[in-house]
Parts: sequence; structure tokens; C-alpha cells
Amino acid sequence: MINRIIPHRFSYLIRSHFILIILFSCSLSQQAVAQTPALDDTTEAQTDSIESTIDSQAPMQPDTGTGVAKPVKKFMTGADQVKAYATFLKGKKVAIVVNQTSRVGNVHLIDTLLALKINIVTIFTPEHGLTGDIAAGEKVANSIAESGVPIVSLYGNHLKPTKKDMKDIDIVLYDIQDVGARFYTYISTLHYVMEACAENQKPLIVLDRPNPNGFYVDGPVLNPKFRSFVGMDQIPVVYGLTIGELAKMMNMEGWIKGAPCGLRVIKMKNYTHNMMYNLSTAPSPNLTNMKAIYLYPSLCFFEGTRVSVGRGTDRPFQQFGYPGLNEGDVTFTPQIVEAAPDPMYKDSLCRGWDATSYVEDTTKLPKQLNLTWLIQMYDSYPDKKNFFTPFFDKLAGGPKLREQIQKGMTEDLIRESWQEELSEFMMKRKRYLLYADFGEKSKKGTAKAAKRTPAQKPDAAPTKKRKN
Repeated sequence: MINRIIPHRFSYLIRSHFILIILFSCSLSQQAVAQTPALDDTTEAQTDSIESTIDSQAPMQPDTGTGVAKPVKKFMTGADQVKAYATFLKGKKVAIVVNQTSRVGNVHLIDTLLALKINIVTIFTPEHGLTGDIAAGEKVANSIAESGVPIVSLYGNHLKPTKKDMKDIDIVLYDIQDVGARFYTYISTLHYVMEACAENQKPLIVLDRPNPNGFYVDGPVLNPKFRSFVGMDQIPVVYGLTIGELAKMMNMEGWIKGAPCGLRVIKMKNYTHNMMYNLSTAPSPNLTNMKAIYLYPSLCFFEGTRVSVGRGTDRPFQQFGYPGLNEGDVTFTPQIVEAAPDPMYKDSLCRGWDATSYVEDTTKLPKQLNLTWLIQMYDSYPDKKNFFTPFFDKLAGGPKLREQIQKGMTEDLIRESWQEELSEFMMKRKRYLLYADFGEKSKKGTAKAAKRTPAQKPDAAPTKKRKN
């Protein structure tokens, strides 16, 4: 926008001054956080004890042919490093943004903080609620925790903490497991929490966690005109950043209203983007295992179509189809369950494809989105005019992908159209990395370089070639 209204020779100077202002503001905010007094001897001993007993689910290096993946030694999430953030919370009125994934070892973060006598005054929760068992799109009501702390839902009509919500808070702590796809709403909640912190001058601590899809980057970059709660920022569908790295990017790219906020990220120990990470807690009701999590970035596009992704079955986001499909290798009948109270094609027999073979071999996980499924389902659907719903453009971050499929473009041509924006994003992304990137060796040499190979073609999926 600056370049459009100001002569070019002045634009660089203005941008430079803007960056300096941001860095200075951020420095002041970090200093405010850093002024927190040190832990007393009793609390320090407690944090040492907690950290010494943590047996975290370690990320894994890919299997090198031995049949057994190698665990990384002494891995710790940001949450596991209690002393690193308890120091800033002691003596403060603390708000936490958490759900069922917010764990210190095997203990919930809430219980850990209460044991340390941290004064939790508010618990903010994202979509699916504190326990993560409320179905997608269902209302998440405010409530009171067993400890007597108010639980404030950041979903539905109340996506962003209000000034009233933030009034009696000194500092905010965010700890939620992400899955690395733009349309997964936990990162939208992070965006709004950062805005609230910036506008109310409250510091924010993000406890970093692995991105289980953090080993590649792919997909169309969001068109800001199609910004929604399933796509807030100008990132591709798969962005390859941890939640801490993404928070840094949001903060410094000008995407947060009133930014920068006073952000501190508690880094993980002994983590790189080359590593595979098995989540010990399901991040949401319909992502019940790692296969579903790996498939989610590709299959979630179907949520904006007339194709079921298996909601209402025992294998959501692991199969897809619709009634009347004439080909496939699996049948399923969606039914009302707690995780899907109103599934598409309820009580109707669907025929389709089992997608799990695509991610069966975790040593050769695809490093790009699978568009073959989406294209072939569109080509096979009898009523093409009604195949896509308005929600699809929000998921895709704009109308371009839908239009390309409707025009009959091949997967290769569609993918080629992303590359310029993806290259720009990759350059931007490098500035915010906290860990060795995929395809790179870690500084300590603990991670093996991962080759960036083309995605596998699924054994069971349709393979017809499109003509342009």
C-alpha cells in the first residue's frame, strides 16, 4: 500500500523506520516480561522436581531401514520446561489459553500451575472446549473449572478476548497443540489472543510444541479478501512452522491488529523440522490418530464439497466418498455420534476410498498436498454445479483453486500456479525459524537430512489423467 501512494525512493526509508519502531516496541514489551522476579527456593525446587519426572512423548527420526524409528534424546516441549515460564508467572494474575492437549508430561498444565501456586484468574478455551470433546462447529459455553477459575470460550460469537476479559490479567500463557494446517482454528484463536494482548498491553508467552505436519510447505497462500476463522493470515495451507514460529511471524509481519504484542516463545529442546512426532493426545474429536492428522491437510478440502470425509464413522479423515459413487474400495455409513452430531449423509451408505495407504509408511510421508482425490471426486460427481459449497473458497483461501478444478486444469498445472507465492513465503518463513529446517542437519548433527521427494500416489485412489 505504501508503494502505491508514495514515490519509490521514499518507500524503503519508511519501511525501515516502521521495522525499527516494531523492534523497539517489541524490545520494550520483552523487557516488561523480563522484569518478573526470580523464583523462590521452594518453587524452584518444585519446578526441578516436575521437570525431572517428565517422560515426554519424544519425536522420532525416520526409520532408516532397521524397522525401528530412533527416538530423540532429552526432547522437551515448551510446556515441559516449567522453570522457563514459571519465573514470569509467579506473583502475577495469569490467564491461560488451553485445552486437553496442554500437558506437562502426563499432567495437565492447569494442575501443574496450581501446584506451583500460580494465580490463574482466567482459562480461555478454543473450539472443542477445554476437554476437546465438543464437536466441530458446536457451541462452547462459558463455565467454571473445578478449581473455581472462570472458563471463557473463544469460539462462536466470542472469538477474541474483550477489554473486560483482559482487565484483571497481568500476563497470558498459550499452550495448545497445532496440526499445521491453515484451516485448523487453534491458530486463529492464537491470532485473536495476540490482538487482545497487543491492544491491552499484556505480555504473551507461547509454549512451543511440535508441528506434526511441519516437515513440508504446500498449497495456495491465503487471499486476504477471503479471510475468515478458517484462514486468518497470508500463509499457505501447510506452512511448516511450529506454533511458536508462527506466532513470531504473525507478530512481526503486521498481521496482528495493534501489533507487536510483547511475545516470548519458550522453545522446545532437541527438536528439528526433520522429526516425526506422535501426538499422545487427540487434538480434536475427529483427528483420532496420526494417519488422520497426516491426511487432514488434503482431505479437509472435501468439507467444502458434497463428499464425506467419514465424520460419523470410526475413521474420520481417513476415508472419503458419497452415496452412488460407482468406484472405490470402501463403504461406510455415517451415523450420529458425539464427535459428529449431524454428519453429512447420515444413515446413508457411501462408497469411496480408503486414504490410509497414502500415509502408511511414515518414513516416506508425502511432502505435498494430494489434489488427485479432490479432482477425481469432482470429475466423478454427477451434479458438478453443486459439488462445491461456499465454504470451499474459505478453506482454499480464495476462489482460484475451485475455478481451476472447474476449468479442468491438471494437478501439475494447479500446483505450478502456487509456486511464486510459495517461494515468497519460504523466504519469509526462514526469518522466523527457531529450529533446523526440514532437509537440513541440526547444528548438533542429531538430525539426518530429509530428501524432499514428490508425493506418493495412493494405491487405492483413482488415477485417471485429466486432459487440458
